[in-house]
Parts: sequence; C-alpha cells; structure tokens
Amino acid sequence: METTASTRAHRTPDRGDGEDSRPAGAVVHAFGVAHVERLTGLSRRQLEVWDRRGFFTPSYGAEDRRQPYSRIYSFRDVVGLKAIAVLMKQYRIPLRQLIRVAEELSKRGYENWADVRLHVVNRQVHFQHPGTETVEGLFDEQYAMLPVIDVIRQVGEDVDMLRQRKADEFGRIERHRHLLHNAAIFAGTRIPVSTVQEFDDAGYSDDEILAEYPSLTIQDIRAARNYKKGLARRD
Repeated sequence: METTASTRAHRTPDRGDGEDSRPAGAVVHAFGVAHVERLTGLSRRQLEVWDRRGFFTPSYGAEDRRQPYSRIYSFRDVVGLKAIAVLMKQYRIPLRQLIRVAEELSKRGYENWADVRLHVVNRQVHFQHPGTETVEGLFDEQYAMLPVIDVIRQVGEDVDMLRQRKADEFGRIERHRHLLHNAAIFAGTRIPVSTVQEFDDAGYSDDEILAEYPSLTIQDIRAARNYKKGLARRD
C-alpha cells in the first residue's frame, strides 16, 4: 500500500513586500474525531488510546483532552490514519508490528505515516525510498517490487464527499455550543467567519479568498461582510 505527503497547496498572494500576509491561525484542513471515524473506519476508542500511548497523536490537541473537540486532526493525520487502518484491516498487520513500524520510521526521519510510501509483502511492511522505485523492508532490508494502493487519493475523494454542502447552507452563518468555542462559522463547514473577515481586511479579493477556502462561495463572503457590519452597529 502507499501513502504520500501531498496536500492541496494554499496560495498566498504576493503583496510585494516579501511577507506572508496570511492571517494568523488560519487552518483550512482540520477534522474532528467524528469526521476521522468516517474517513478512516477507525473507532473513537482507538483514536483516544493511540493518542494516550503516543502511537498517533493529532496535530492540534488541547492540553485537556477531556474537553469537547480537544483532538483535531490535519489532512496528513487523516492520510496516515487511513494508511494504518488499511494495514490493519486489509493486510491483517497486527498493532504490535505497526508500533515497531512507527518506531522504525521515526528513526529514519519520518514524522508522519503520510510522509512515506508503504508496501506489504507477506504481511511484512516495506517502504519506498523517496524519489526512487526501490522498495526496502523496514526490518530485514530485503528489497521487493509490487503494486501499491493510493491512499491519499482515496482520502481526498472521501474528504470532498464529506465537505459537500447543501445549497441552503450557502451564505448562512451559525454557531454551535461545542464547536470552535461557539464562534460564528459558515453553515456546513468548520471555517470561522472571523478568519474570512481577516482575509478581507488584509486586502484579499473574493477570488483569492475562495482559492484559500474552496468549500466557500461568494454568498459566504458577502454574509461575512454583512455579519461584521451587524456587529459594528450593535457596538
């Protein structure tokens, strides 16, 4: 099987001053535990145990894991977890071997399961040298060649399906008690309205904002501006 560290590039327009003008704290690809369960087939219990044991920790985790939404996973995290799920369920690789694989990959400088192409031969995990077609065993250093499975494409397609919004959600702003600390978000997403407002204040055009957030629409941008005006009138 295969995973690769490849996510959609997020373009930051050139302001001519050589500085990155992206507003601080803008996170585009982030997934809660419920979404990760749907995308990977892993259970909430597995994710919690793996986090506690240090086998797989989320990129964005609150210090107090008992809080709602205290585990937030990046796209790379989801790709890595999907790779682990495929190894366990499709190739019947036991968890104890996957723990050894994680330790070996860490020794070789890989920070995430999504950073390396993994292969399976006779229920043994192998990895592909970056930039080559050579596949090496993680433990016995024997070489093998075999077809691979593109996990990242599968996850990307599943994410696209997950993020499809209904027409009546476009241009609608809502709040949820346990989501992003009750911040205003665009309906059908986890994107804070304040983040788009920051892009707008920084001089981004509508097209540039939509390039940063492909799941949004022009109706959402207009709603963000109107929302800001409404807050200003209250003040």
